[in-house]
Amino acid sequence: MIFQKNTTMKEVKAFVKPFKVNDILNSLLLAGYPNLTVSLAEGTGTYISEDAEYSTHFSITNSKVAKIEIVCNDKEVNKIVEIISHTGRTGNPGDGIIYVSEVEKVFKVKNGDDADL
Repeated sequence: MIFQKNTTMKEVKAFVKPFKVNDILNSLLLAGYPNLTVSLAEGTGTYISEDAEYSTHFSITNSKVAKIEIVCNDKEVNKIVEIISHTGRTGNPGDGIIYVSEVEKVFKVKNGDDADL
């Protein structure tokens, strides 16, 4: 994926069921989105599954989740959201949620300069 200068950048952040991550990542990679970050996390929400267990690390979390983060051009957001939603869907409550945010600035870690995306 090539970022074009002076385009609006977005961050797509998805919280999904961990067992769906490999399918989602494979679909994103096949669609040409190799630049992403995946983290395992814990959370809580309005839906609590029958097999939920309270975390030993945090007193209020009860669900294991995976977080997928992708920074992309504005025009790619809908395709990425569709891939995550379609591939991550089980049809049951608690499948997850996707957020889209605007990216204001990007800096290089090595020197603090603006990154040319």
